[in-house]
Amino acid sequence: MGTVASPVFDAQTLRRGIEGNPNTLLALYTDDAEIRVVDQVSRPSRPKVLRGRDEISAMLDDIYSRDMTHRLDDCVVQGDRAAFTESCEYADGMRVLAESMLTLRDGRIARQTLIQAWDE
Repeated sequence: MGTVASPVFDAQTLRRGIEGNPNTLLALYTDDAEIRVVDQVSRPSRPKVLRGRDEISAMLDDIYSRDMTHRLDDCVVQGDRAAFTESCEYADGMRVLAESMLTLRDGRIARQTLIQAWDE
């Protein structure tokens, strides 16, 4: 009897999604995914929490409607965990650095903690 291998998270698809196609990025999330966001507005004691692909899609639509570039700097995948660094820059030169820790299920993102730091 053979074993069925679980799908593997694809860092190159993550890169394509982050650097250019939010629909590709959205497809990497499970239907019941959850993202916790910590930044200058949503502090660690009260993170912004997005639940499900509809809420995640709305966030991605907002982010990718802005005049800015996105770059995946680093990504590490180990088993059912992954982490990545993303650098963003607005047209006016303001920069954002984001760090994410992921919990994976069947090769897709089930949970994400996203910490963002913005230029003032």
